[in-house]
Amino acid sequence: MSTDKSQSNLAKSAAIISLGVLSSRALGFIRDVILANLLGTGMVAEAFFVAQRIPNLLRDLAGEGAANAAIVPVLAEYQKNKTKQEWHQLVNVLMAWALIILGCLTLLGMILAPLIVRLMAPGFIDDLAKYQLTVDLTRIMFPYLVLIALTALQMGVLYTLHSFTAPAFSSCLLNAALIISAWAASLFSWGMAYVLSAGVLAGGILQLALQRGALARLGFLWKWPSHLRHEGVVKIAKLLLPRLWGSAVYQLNIFVDTLCASFAFVVGSGGIAAIYFANRLIQLPLGVFAYALTSASLPSLSVLAAEGDHSTFKKALLFSLKNLLFILLPCAVFLCVLSPYLVQTIFQRGAFDQHSTYITSLVLQFLSLGLPFFGATRVMVSGFYALQDTQTSVRIATVCLLINGILNVLLMFPLKIGGIALASSISGLANFTMLFTTMSERLGGMRGILRKFFWRLAPCLMLMAGAMLALLEFLPLTGIVKLGIAIIVGSMSFLIGCWFFRVPESRPLWRILRLKLKRSL
Repeated sequence: MSTDKSQSNLAKSAAIISLGVLSSRALGFIRDVILANLLGTGMVAEAFFVAQRIPNLLRDLAGEGAANAAIVPVLAEYQKNKTKQEWHQLVNVLMAWALIILGCLTLLGMILAPLIVRLMAPGFIDDLAKYQLTVDLTRIMFPYLVLIALTALQMGVLYTLHSFTAPAFSSCLLNAALIISAWAASLFSWGMAYVLSAGVLAGGILQLALQRGALARLGFLWKWPSHLRHEGVVKIAKLLLPRLWGSAVYQLNIFVDTLCASFAFVVGSGGIAAIYFANRLIQLPLGVFAYALTSASLPSLSVLAAEGDHSTFKKALLFSLKNLLFILLPCAVFLCVLSPYLVQTIFQRGAFDQHSTYITSLVLQFLSLGLPFFGATRVMVSGFYALQDTQTSVRIATVCLLINGILNVLLMFPLKIGGIALASSISGLANFTMLFTTMSERLGGMRGILRKFFWRLAPCLMLMAGAMLALLEFLPLTGIVKLGIAIIVGSMSFLIGCWFFRVPESRPLWRILRLKLKRSL
């Protein structure tokens, strides 16, 4: 596979996923505005977000993490070297085992919900009403684990078949279900958290049906296999076991953050909800761009690794990394500088008051510092997974878990809820640095390329930040008008800086602008 063809296929796949994720994030934005207005950062909000997070943690551990780490490379290998019938048999056995294991996990989780909530949010124990509500919602939403994990596995199969449309637009259905359930919840104020929980389950069912329909159109219908033994599943399991710990390490970071944020007497009230809403803004660029690139690049990188073409593999990896950082670095500057204005404009209404705006914007400022590294880490991890090396990223993630835990304890007292966000950003930077250094030593010649990229982009980012800060200080406007002008001025300052310092990644944008100018003239 040539470098140009590989990068062209990657760009097309990423574009499809980006469009789908952008649509999902747009609906997610509407969903979060409605939830903020309905719940604010009060007791019901914190109970709902903790209860929703528990099955989501297990979903990421058992479903999406597995698909991205172990399943896609092995399925790609079988697709290349085995018959279509053998490939179908592998998928059937894999789905059967997933259904058995996830069903058992769900049943166990519903039974042990009180213990799980005590471990996840020990600060809730002193508030009996909040604790009991969280337990009830956890039991209602736990079956979402089976639905969304099976959806994630089917998405992995579709990625292997280079079918990206259904996976890309899948989350739109969940967001639509939550928007409708939020509207219904507003009519029943006494039980709105329960109505929202039912909306989560409805969204899971819709997503599962969408992926199944996409596979059926490609000629694949999952059937219960005649036996559950398969050498491909054994190979996936061997790759999966270290990845499960890798996913567990990532989820333990979230667990530690939630645990610390539940102690309101240290970080203040509303901390868990503030982290949720700030994270939604962080996830917008992270989901649209990082998720798109990593989802599209993993199958391509897996093929290059299987072919032993390490030179093209390195170029494709750097192509993904530099283009992602070119987008996420200015996004981080936007979020850091404009955080108070963004949170106030987007969320401050209804139950989301001025205090909610303050704590959410504080979390957003500190989290934005780690945004580029959260995304870049995903790219680097995809590179290791494509090489079927799941152990390196796990060891590094374990070290970063310790860093995050220690920093949480050290920073949450002086910086309150902001200290928890800053700890996440610092551990994210450490994670990316160690992953990149290790990959560079393995492939060679990567450090100098990335160093040159950063040196070219740094003055562009400083120009952008300076222009926005000056405008916010001296422009006598308020609200969405001031925010909109700041975004436009920041974007133009960044692009002008990229033109002056000849940043290669900006050339496609300038070509688009020149074409539009020619057409308008």
